[in-house]
Amino acid sequence: MKYVALLTIVDPELNQRVRPDHLKYISDLYEQGKVVMAGPFTDGKGGMVVYECDSEAQASELANADPVVKAGARTLELRAWQALDLPVR
Repeated sequence: MKYVALLTIVDPELNQRVRPDHLKYISDLYEQGKVVMAGPFTDGKGGMVVYECDSEAQASELANADPVVKAGARTLELRAWQALDLPVR
């Protein structure tokens, strides 16, 4: 199942310091098949990570272990998500 992590920046200076660790973390998870996609919002206020996990507990564990969340640079909102099979007829 897919889980979406909305990561809102609350401490811009701290975010800049831990961002390289964040990028490495999600890149490593992508290589493990646990991250489907990720990227920043164009307004500069945060970003989104889409996890592929077996359970909400696993998704929560991975999202809360993200360096930007652990450091307090960003808040986390995690939600289960189901993609539509498009086109819908």
